Amino acid sequence: MRIVLLGAPGAGKGTQAGILSKRLNIPHISTGDIFRANIQKGTELGLKAKEFIDRGKLVPDDLTVSIVKDRLLKDDCQRGFILDGFPRTIPQAESLDNELSGLGIKLDAVINLEVPDEVIVRRMQGRRVCARCGKPYHVLTLKPKQEGICDVCGGPLIVRDDDKEETVRERLRVYYKNTEPLTGYYESKGILYNFDGTKDIEVTTGEIMSKLEQITGKTG
Repeated sequence: MRIVLLGAPGAGKGTQAGILSKRLNIPHISTGDIFRANIQKGTELGLKAKEFIDRGKLVPDDLTVSIVKDRLLKDDCQRGFILDGFPRTIPQAESLDNELSGLGIKLDAVINLEVPDEVIVRRMQGRRVCARCGKPYHVLTLKPKQEGICDVCGGPLIVRDDDKEETVRERLRVYYKNTEPLTGYYESKGILYNFDGTKDIEVTTGEIMSKLEQITGKTG
């Protein structure tokens, strides 16, 4: 299965991608992770991306697409993949379609998680992350054993700047302007499937898996 996950910041894309990746035995590909890996390894693409990131600028579409394509050519993507955080705009989606077409493959499904803004704001205000190892927590749904302390490394738990309300609302504004139009783009291709992201994680996963099984049955 070749899948793209859509949804506003805080809709639960990363959580669902991680679960689906294990269930389907295909890699969860996050553009943020790809950038970090390429920068760490000092690859040519990574060094180019770092120039933009260090200046606080968005990595240009052509470079982002090149980095994603490079990742999709790895052996572990032969059976499929889950793209999380890419594409973010219609031009990126068109570039991805062109690249996949050149490889003789196409997307099977675009999973869109729908969550109201107020729910997202509440969710993200409750998020915490370990300042030392980066492990995520939540004050309601994923509490540490000891308040304010990471279970793994004992580091302090902090609120990231991009989880503060004013930042979240700005991220939502950018999402609706740039990324939300992708739902119409993929709906016109007949591969968009909407899911209620406010339900329990396991319930949403079950609904997504049922739909993917239907799609697999249709496509053989």
